[in-house]
Amino acid sequence: MKQHFSAIFVSGLLMLAPGAFCEELDWSVGTYVGQYYDSEPAGWTQGRANYLDQYMVALTASKTIWRSKTLPLSLEIDGMVGQQSGVASLTEIAVVPMLRWSSFPWKDYVQTDLRLGPLGVSYTSSVSPLERGTLGRGSQTLGFLVIELAFSSPRKKSEEFFARLHHRCAVYDRLNDYGANGEDFFAVGYRHRF
Repeated sequence: MKQHFSAIFVSGLLMLAPGAFCEELDWSVGTYVGQYYDSEPAGWTQGRANYLDQYMVALTASKTIWRSKTLPLSLEIDGMVGQQSGVASLTEIAVVPMLRWSSFPWKDYVQTDLRLGPLGVSYTSSVSPLERGTLGRGSQTLGFLVIELAFSSPRKKSEEFFARLHHRCAVYDRLNDYGANGEDFFAVGYRHRF
């Protein structure tokens, strides 16, 4: 458990180290709302998701810590704090390094950024009944994965709207073997970049 909090602490320090890894400061703050669905992460893209009465409202912040000099690629540290309600009421905090790809052929019409964060950590204030395995066991600390598409005007990239897959899991039973999928939320949100 202590190693998970150490990872969150180190990630938080990286977010607070202005200019340590990149010349230009690049921060963002935002919010998103989502609904739980009961299939594997990609289930909602294939129409196989059953949405349940479990919702999330979250605040998110990120800091760019590295930018490629030759590609439209950057690395950000993204943190979130959210409140779930419905089937269960609990608080979640998470942190994840995110790769951001910022160039698609239609960028002159709609700025589209793909953000991928497969290696994060998430902690909840209690074990959700939606995350319990067949024996009723589960973990408060799990892996955290984010896949996100962000959209903005090419003339005002500081105002982003996004669709996000918010996924907690045992990382193929590496963190525990309770047999539960974790939680998946399909979310939409807004962020201000500065």
